[in-house]
Amino acid sequence: MTDTASVKQTQPQTSNTTGTEASGTSGRREGKPTRRAWGPGNIGTVYVLIAMCIYFTFTASGAFDRVDTIKLVLNGAAIVALSALALTIPLATGLFDLSFAYAMTLSGVTTAYFIVEHGWNVWSAVGAGLIAALGIGVVNCIVVVGMRIDSFIGTLATGSLIIAFTAYVTGGTNITGPALAGAFSSIYGTRLFGLILPVYYAVGLAVVLWLLLEHTATGRRLYAVGFNAGAAGLAGIKVTRLRVSALLTSSLLAGFAGIVLASSLSSGSVTGGTPYLLSAYATAFLGATQLKKGRFNAWGTILAVIMLQTGITGLALSGAPPWGADMFTGIMLIAALSATSAQSRARRGGRERVLGRFDLTRLVLRRRSAESTEESHAAATDGTH
Repeated sequence: MTDTASVKQTQPQTSNTTGTEASGTSGRREGKPTRRAWGPGNIGTVYVLIAMCIYFTFTASGAFDRVDTIKLVLNGAAIVALSALALTIPLATGLFDLSFAYAMTLSGVTTAYFIVEHGWNVWSAVGAGLIAALGIGVVNCIVVVGMRIDSFIGTLATGSLIIAFTAYVTGGTNITGPALAGAFSSIYGTRLFGLILPVYYAVGLAVVLWLLLEHTATGRRLYAVGFNAGAAGLAGIKVTRLRVSALLTSSLLAGFAGIVLASSLSSGSVTGGTPYLLSAYATAFLGATQLKKGRFNAWGTILAVIMLQTGITGLALSGAPPWGADMFTGIMLIAALSATSAQSRARRGGRERVLGRFDLTRLVLRRRSAESTEESHAAATDGTH
């Protein structure tokens, strides 16, 4: 009786102890993803951004820590964000599009040309500019997908052709005129709550790309093609179709960014898109190290663009020389490429370790199977004798 009662009394204590241990383990498991999500490896740009804000607050002589500075940063980052987001889809599929900056130039020049020289209304001219940019995407598809030329070289060659064509049409001079100062300039210059419209364009585009890449089957297929096109093809994914779509989308989005740029300048500049080549790639690659490690994603790109523009604005307010912005952008690109390469090596090493463990386990099982077979054979032989 006494023994039975003591057992009954100790059972709840044992179960409570087990439940406490289980809840503690569960809490530790839940805590790890949270710490990882807020860690420097996942949102490092946020911590760098905070550090830059603190630094420029003390070095910019009171000109940085103002609400107007926030608006200045966001307005200055808008076109960079549009151009960087245009690269997100081709980079996700493993393709480089170095012609996007020249597509920006061509679409802006085309739009300005039809408004000034032929008196077209704004929206018809904008449509012509987008069609011109889409034509560049078609050429890229022929060169990269059809002729199977490396995307880095192929799109760079396409960009050279665009430069020549633009210089031939315009005679190497910018297209200007009073017709560009009205409705066309409002595409860029209209403000809502102190922010220009391109800021809202960039946020809207980021939302669309986020939904596409993170919440659709097409987005998962795009990433699959970028990680391993051969394996994706064997899995039944239409690699060629996705690559064609990526290049066309990139050119179309770059064309839109070029029209916004021409609106900001109130002219069709023959070199307007070229300065965005380096900054767009720097922010796109840095964005790939944020939020979704090793994957080009929209919100990571937005974070990187804000950090880049904060640095450039802070340097300007601190009285840095004009070349400081270019140096900062170059350093940022090197850091982004280094971080991306390190993450790629870490992923590759992790896969190799997993495969190594799998091979070792398989080898041990084979040896044990062989040993058990030999023992069974030996036992059967002994039984016969």
